[in-house]
Amino acid sequence: MAGPPRTDYVWMDGELIPWEDARVHVLTHTLHYGLGIFEGTRAYEQTGGGSCIFRLDDHLKRLMGSARICNIEMPFDRDRLRQATIELVAANGHASSYIRHLGFLSAGTMGLYPRDNPVSLCITTWPWGAYLGEEGLKNGIRAKISSFTRPFPNAVMTKGKIVGNYVNSIMAKREVVHQGYDEAILMDTNGFVTECSGENLFTVRNGVVRTPVLTSGLMGITRDTVLKIARDLGHQTTETILTRDELYISDEVFMSGTAAEVTPVREVDDRPIGDGKAGPVTMAIQKVYFETIRGERPEYGDWLTPVPLEASVHGSAAL
Repeated sequence: MAGPPRTDYVWMDGELIPWEDARVHVLTHTLHYGLGIFEGTRAYEQTGGGSCIFRLDDHLKRLMGSARICNIEMPFDRDRLRQATIELVAANGHASSYIRHLGFLSAGTMGLYPRDNPVSLCITTWPWGAYLGEEGLKNGIRAKISSFTRPFPNAVMTKGKIVGNYVNSIMAKREVVHQGYDEAILMDTNGFVTECSGENLFTVRNGVVRTPVLTSGLMGITRDTVLKIARDLGHQTTETILTRDELYISDEVFMSGTAAEVTPVREVDDRPIGDGKAGPVTMAIQKVYFETIRGERPEYGDWLTPVPLEASVHGSAAL
């Protein structure tokens, strides 16, 4: 069995520590009850050399928003976390890497009312390639509507990346992968399409790029990126209610997310989408997205935060 991803350092509660020293107590409150917050970000090797973190400030803003939703008092402000993220990526030396921010309630009071449990913050990085596979990025994946439903917004707060919320995603993902598919699509409590287990969802029909309204779905940063790129490419975009059968008759379907990037969907519920392969609008958006994260699109340069790497790096994760 493969072990956890590993690099040299972890940033934890204000300092860089060796990877093997990043440990928590078995009575860590978040481990038992799931009240914690996290973010997933990526750094990318740049075409002209060096490394940049993609939309770091937006990810940290959402992390702080998740803390507010959960009523978690953050021990570090956004500027300090920004500095810490850059320091860690530089220290680990990978030109391309996945970055995970995690805020959690440490050991203290047990039970459902943690009174004075200290809040811990850690940042980890590791090389991570294409989340849904290189073949999926190129030719599209197979998706299935899960039997699991996204919770109603007043049941769990859907605008935060909250640790415990992702049990719903894990159950949906396990279900469809066990049945031979690559990714799960979830409906909301009204029976409308909401998002995937870890990605936002898009359709293309008659040249219009559509994505579900954000009722039960997460405000994806890659989703926002895709909408901007699509509009700049001249496509009409709309946030709307989508039904299951609308997916079947779409010309194209694709997913977006920090991990999944821009991944086409060639099949939903055993029905081919369009021609049963990655569509032209999807691939045009994907092309601009990859050019953007590699620093080849100066018009989107404000989304990139440079990282001062040493001259020798350990290598880069595949895109």
